[in-house]
Amino acid sequence: MKIGYARVSSENQNLARQIEALKKSGVEKIFPEKVSGKSVQNRPELKKMLEFIREKDIVTVLDLDRLGRNAQDITDTINLIQQKEATLDVLSLPSFTDIQDVNLRGLLTNLVFEIYKYTAEEERNKIHARQNQGIQLAKERGEYKGRRRQYSPHGSKRYLYKRVVQMLRDGTNIAQIARSTGVQRRQIYRIKEYALKVGDLGTPKREVNS
Repeated sequence: MKIGYARVSSENQNLARQIEALKKSGVEKIFPEKVSGKSVQNRPELKKMLEFIREKDIVTVLDLDRLGRNAQDITDTINLIQQKEATLDVLSLPSFTDIQDVNLRGLLTNLVFEIYKYTAEEERNKIHARQNQGIQLAKERGEYKGRRRQYSPHGSKRYLYKRVVQMLRDGTNIAQIARSTGVQRRQIYRIKEYALKVGDLGTPKREVNS
């Protein structure tokens, strides 16, 4: 069976391009993921896929980096796939399926994977180094303001921020807000602290017990 795995790092990103490519390659079942987890345990759809696959299945991804955030993550995931005696097909990399010799095909495939992981890791390290240099330069110039707050009047999650603030104004308790919005309690306390600081909250009503 040909099984696909697609992943983006956040809810705001779109899986459509990956899913379309997987379907065109003949994938029969797709596990779509919208999360930036550091391990298999933090990526529920990847975990489901690894539990689902069987011997001789083909796991297909558009790019190798969909399997992990760094070279070690990718290696660990590939090992888990191989432990199930399934094979990995990466659409953006050369395919050696026409080679009849199984050992040679496996050798060439693993070689390509290792080269890709090395170059991807090097590129990631260079990007981080440039980012750190830019931040340091901005700090020296007094221009660095840090990461923009997501839960704020103008942040990427401003609608959730406004909803949480309104519920706090109404006296709704933290547990009920968490259940209604899906926002973690710890984050709600941070929103509350920030809203009080910037004057969005004022003095909240007394919380109503649930």
